[in-house]
Amino acid sequence: MSGKFVRASKYRHVFGQGSKRELCYENLKITKNAWDSNIIQTNGKYISANWDASGGGAFAIIPVEEVGKAPDKVSLFRGHKGPVLDTAFNPFDVQEVASCSDDGKILIWKIPKDYSFHHYLDEDEEIKDITEPEKVLSGHTRKVGLIEYHPCAANVLASSSLDYSVKIWNTETGKDEITLQHKDLVTSFAFNYNGSLLATTSRDKKLRIWDIRSGKVLSEGPGHTGAKPSRVRWLGNTDRVVTTGFSKLSDRQVGVWDIQHIDEGPIGGFMVIDASSGVLIPYFDPENSILYLAGKGDGNIRYYEYDNDILHELSQYASTDPQRGFAVAPKHSVNVKENEVVRAFKTVLDTSIEPISFIVPRRSELFQSDIYPDCPSTTPALSAQEWFDGKEVNGPVLINMEAIYEGTEPRLKDSKPVTKISEAKEAKNKDLEKQKEEAGKKKKEKEETSKEKEKEKETSSGNKSDSTKGQSHSTETVSSLSGTPDKNVDELLQSSNEVGDLLNKVAEQSDDEDASGADETRDDGWEEVKKPEAKSASPVERDSKEAKEIESERSGSSSTEKALKEESAEPESMKPVSTSLEPKAVKPDESNATKTTPEPEKISEKSSNVKDTDVSEEKDKQEKKNLDDEKSTKSSTTRPTLASTIEKLSNLVSQFESQIVKLEQANLDKDERLKILEEKIETLLKK
Repeated sequence: MSGKFVRASKYRHVFGQGSKRELCYENLKITKNAWDSNIIQTNGKYISANWDASGGGAFAIIPVEEVGKAPDKVSLFRGHKGPVLDTAFNPFDVQEVASCSDDGKILIWKIPKDYSFHHYLDEDEEIKDITEPEKVLSGHTRKVGLIEYHPCAANVLASSSLDYSVKIWNTETGKDEITLQHKDLVTSFAFNYNGSLLATTSRDKKLRIWDIRSGKVLSEGPGHTGAKPSRVRWLGNTDRVVTTGFSKLSDRQVGVWDIQHIDEGPIGGFMVIDASSGVLIPYFDPENSILYLAGKGDGNIRYYEYDNDILHELSQYASTDPQRGFAVAPKHSVNVKENEVVRAFKTVLDTSIEPISFIVPRRSELFQSDIYPDCPSTTPALSAQEWFDGKEVNGPVLINMEAIYEGTEPRLKDSKPVTKISEAKEAKNKDLEKQKEEAGKKKKEKEETSKEKEKEKETSSGNKSDSTKGQSHSTETVSSLSGTPDKNVDELLQSSNEVGDLLNKVAEQSDDEDASGADETRDDGWEEVKKPEAKSASPVERDSKEAKEIESERSGSSSTEKALKEESAEPESMKPVSTSLEPKAVKPDESNATKTTPEPEKISEKSSNVKDTDVSEEKDKQEKKNLDDEKSTKSSTTRPTLASTIEKLSNLVSQFESQIVKLEQANLDKDERLKILEEKIETLLKK
């Protein structure tokens, strides 16, 4: 069987589906600033985009439902004195957005509820810009490049600046409560699942894990060795992070790290993606354990399934339209009824934004609970003050996705504790070992039971063999006698011990006859076996008796019956009579094993063969001497008769027939016993 091995996974057929042109956002003026950020962000209701505006910095807020071509003049959020470098939506307030700029300031904005990207007008029906932020956060001394909200605590914001620091802000008070100082520019940072730790990558090519509130580095080590910036994301509620970056040869790489042992390098080494030059933008879906990688400058979006520290390649969304910006909406905003697991947006040629849906193909229209576990809600687990005071939770407050599917009020629940992959692996290995031990025990039990059954079968077959052992040779004789007629009669007769015994008995009787009489072997091939005369008989009586016997012999099957009657009438002490056969009548090639009453010529030939095989060398000498004596005394000898030999051989045939009947009856009894034994075994097996 040929073909590629395919890993079993319910996300193996996930595919990306782009939107039609009329459902895209066109006629946009997205910034061409080269600062490494995502350029666009979304919270499922709005999309923010860094705008290419003159006279200071600006960004646009686009409601998701306002698709199509935008007017030439649109409403913008203006307030920065320099270009806007990044934006971030508050996960617990859909109307709040933060922006950072080249001017070193962070502004917090409130989106008006009646805001419209296309038609937000003032009293004079002119396009109106939003210019008054809610708050201004000042503290960085140089440009602020990246910002991100805390995943669990409300009103907590992190920012990184070219002053080599990461600051944690309380947006309620507007103060930077915590500062994490680095040795070089921070190119990327990310909160863990419950917001207690922060992972950062820096231009000094180091990866660090920070305990935020203590301000200490828990673990650090060398990251990607390439000159271009690298990025970092947490792999859900685990103690693992994933980074994207470049090697010294400018190959794009991905690495999975154990946060406790960053200095040991990525687990299993770096995975090389390709040799393109664009920075990879990572996004990890914690609910489905899928990592999405969107490359700047190319149109492909690759995705991998994460399992046990291994990234299994699923597929990729291929497009000829390159992207510079990439953003993913929160899980609670996906289309559950279409089995959409991720809704993403990408920029196209800095003039439009295209929505992309990643879908798990399924025919059922019911709620798919296996691909829609509980996801983070818009309810904060902590307040800003509680978090800064040191309070911790397992993670965000979760909502039930089935309630979103049914359109009912979602139920809230707490997150589970963090999953430590190393401990989970050890536990899994222990479980596997236990399962192997249990399987081994079950296998041994099965082997023992099978051995017991085999012993029972052997004992039963032993009894069966004991009962049929004495009948084996007889059975062979029966099968041989009733076999194919191609076999020689001698071979068939000699294959049985009992037949051999009977033939030996005949030979012994003939030996006795030879000892008491004389044989005459003529030069023409005739052979005579004489017996001593029990009574004196006249030559006339002998001649008449021989004539009658020859006639009965020629009469066919009636001769055999007459011979059997005469045999029964004669006493057992009757001496055998010498036989005299014509050599022309002997045809050994025409012997037939299926005939129960053989022809006299053939029987005499067989008896003579048996006799010849059993006669010793001394007997041969005696025969030669007797021949010499007979030649000298021909007148005193008597011609032998054929009747006695035929009678004895017919007696043998009757004994064979009776033996065959006994063997057949024994076979029937054996078959019945075997059948009863098999039924007993079947009943025992069923029990």
